[in-house]
Amino acid sequence: MDLTAWLLESDPALRWQVLRDLADAPPEQVRAERELVATHGWGARLLALQGADGQWDGGTYWPDHDDDPHGQPWTATTYSLLLLRDFGLNPASREARRAVSLVREKSRWEEGNQPFFEGETEPCINGMVVGLGAYFGENVDTVVERLVSEQLPDGGWNCEAGHGSTRSSFHTTICVLEGLRQHEHAAGGTGASRAARHRGEEYLLDRRLHRRKSTGSEVDPGWLQFSYPTRWFYDVLRGLDYFRSAGGTPDERLGEAAEVVRSRQQPDGTWLLENTHPGKVHFTLEDGDGQPSRWNTLRALRALRWYEGR
Repeated sequence: MDLTAWLLESDPALRWQVLRDLADAPPEQVRAERELVATHGWGARLLALQGADGQWDGGTYWPDHDDDPHGQPWTATTYSLLLLRDFGLNPASREARRAVSLVREKSRWEEGNQPFFEGETEPCINGMVVGLGAYFGENVDTVVERLVSEQLPDGGWNCEAGHGSTRSSFHTTICVLEGLRQHEHAAGGTGASRAARHRGEEYLLDRRLHRRKSTGSEVDPGWLQFSYPTRWFYDVLRGLDYFRSAGGTPDERLGEAAEVVRSRQQPDGTWLLENTHPGKVHFTLEDGDGQPSRWNTLRALRALRWYEGR
């Protein structure tokens, strides 16, 4: 199978990233394809679902009219913005500025009724807020300061720290690291936030991205299955793709994680969609678990391409 051709038979949200990360297309071709995200396909479809109240599905994090016993609803404002960021919606576009200004002016957290870009109380959510604010050009410096102050002694973060937990969570830590990296990319970060991010990276690296530091055993076999969208959940591909996005020379402690990702490749060269996190969605992006996944194939190929130094 010609994987690049197969990946390009998709939506502009995915095509422009394939052109940039795998096909080494000219920058002008990448930019032209990326601009289509706002007006065609998944990006345009998702933008059209934003309400006049500035929110998606009437909620900032968890719509109060949704009480699904089978999973968290993924249709609220936070997860809709995360998808738009993953799609690569140009933050300077007219469509993005309109959507984000509505969120800034009208979307408020269920937890305390504070504006969206002031953040919430849980570090996993605040990691998302920082990443979104930095990407879309909003000031989230106070949320960054809060996250730095909440780093645990072992180097990571945990949403249960407020309830007495002293050990970090992979799930929370990856959300915070992605946010801090985006903030550094957009605004340079601070000395404290850069140091915190590096300590957080060491937390993952010391555990080979999926093992307990104390015993070396796997933390969760489910982390060897790859989902998309990842939501707030950790897995090994998400961890490796984070380090790719952070750049630099791959650390030798990533070797086992890279081999895990490589081992999940199918005979036809693709990676499957696995372990989808249940809950209400706006619309599906792929054919379901057990089927070839363009998103996971793109993410795996570019992470391995970086790791292997190509």
